[in-house]
Amino acid sequence: MADDDNRIEVLPILPSLSIAESRAFYGDQLGFDEIVHESGDYLIVRRQFCGAPLELHFWLTDDRSLCERSAVYLRGGGIDRLHAEFTSRAVKSLSEMTVRPWNMEEFYVSDLHGNLLKFGRVPQ
Repeated sequence: MADDDNRIEVLPILPSLSIAESRAFYGDQLGFDEIVHESGDYLIVRRQFCGAPLELHFWLTDDRSLCERSAVYLRGGGIDRLHAEFTSRAVKSLSEMTVRPWNMEEFYVSDLHGNLLKFGRVPQ
């Protein structure tokens, strides 16, 4: 994407207790198969989904409480296919897809360090 076009991307930056562990979990478990950048204290991973890139950034910390208080919400169609993919990958922290009281159909995944990923869509 060129910097001068009119689109805006929102790219979450989550804390990580280990860049290597984050790379392995997001790659092996969640299919983020492209390493955009990796250094000792920063990681950028990307995957394609429904023709669009999903990109997450991670910064290194030694404070677990930061991870346990961090979350990102990813909303859009097709999350049922993503849930099925994560189920087939046997992601241990995967929740069921449920319609929540706020009328969003959602599922959740926690990573190894406690970051919460929430996936949601308007119920079908």
